[in-house]
Amino acid sequence: MQPIDLSAAAWRKSSYSNSDGGECVEVADGFSAVVPVRDSKVPGGAARACEAAAWSSVVTAVKRGDLPA
Repeated sequence: MQPIDLSAAAWRKSSYSNSDGGECVEVADGFSAVVPVRDSKVPGGAARACEAAAWSSVVTAVKRGDLPA
């Protein structure tokens, strides 16, 4: 996978992040084939880009309760 320019990414906190500021995941919308993901506690840190289909599988598993939210 080639590097993705995330300098203009609009990050939003995932609705599945907990509300006490602990396990917080942010995602950036607007990328066609990938979903950029980062830790909201470290906004200047590394971001990972997941293939959209793989990210969809993760979200589905969380919704079903197969993975901890």
